[in-house]
Amino acid sequence: MELLTQFIDIVLHLDKHLTVLVQQYGLWIYAILFFIIFAETGFVVTPFLPGDSLLFVAGALAALGEGGMDITTLIGVLVVAAVLGNTVNYQIGRYFGPKVFQWENSRFFNKDALVKTHAFYEKHGGKTLVLSRFLPLFRTFAPFVAGIGAMGYGRFTLFNLAGALAWVVSLCVAGYWLGNIPWVKANLSLIIIGIVVSSLIPIGIGYVKSRAPV
Repeated sequence: MELLTQFIDIVLHLDKHLTVLVQQYGLWIYAILFFIIFAETGFVVTPFLPGDSLLFVAGALAALGEGGMDITTLIGVLVVAAVLGNTVNYQIGRYFGPKVFQWENSRFFNKDALVKTHAFYEKHGGKTLVLSRFLPLFRTFAPFVAGIGAMGYGRFTLFNLAGALAWVVSLCVAGYWLGNIPWVKANLSLIIIGIVVSSLIPIGIGYVKSRAPV
């Protein structure tokens, strides 16, 4: 319970914790941020790591010149992290994909559903990969499912890059330009909560719709 409380505190007060990390580690903060974004997008077991709020706060700190951070370098490092993370996640899905396709239908596995997933990603996979970047949980699972669904690697790479650029650039630049506004600086923790809540709204709506009687 204590660990959960600490994690929630870090997420909701990311500005304060990230500022301390920048002051302690200086330019090594790039490596720390790279690892967090890479892990959040690269491993199915780490969807709980901060994503949207981390990018926004990092951009705001770059605007303030904390630790010598530069917005261009920051964006470059995090785009690479996001692209590589998705690529690793996709390759893990590809590795397990053939094995999964060989399984027989059971209570916990529906082979027909996987075939439909493959067809869906061939038709809508690009849009899904780009849009899922802005949705917690979905951005972690989307590349994995794309790999299992055997989405073509070339097509995956194209939309992986497009999604990473859209996600990282938009949120880092938003933080960079808004970070120097006094009201934003004074209420950054509230803004982080707002980002977290707003990013979870589509997931909540989707859940409610899935539970609604047809």
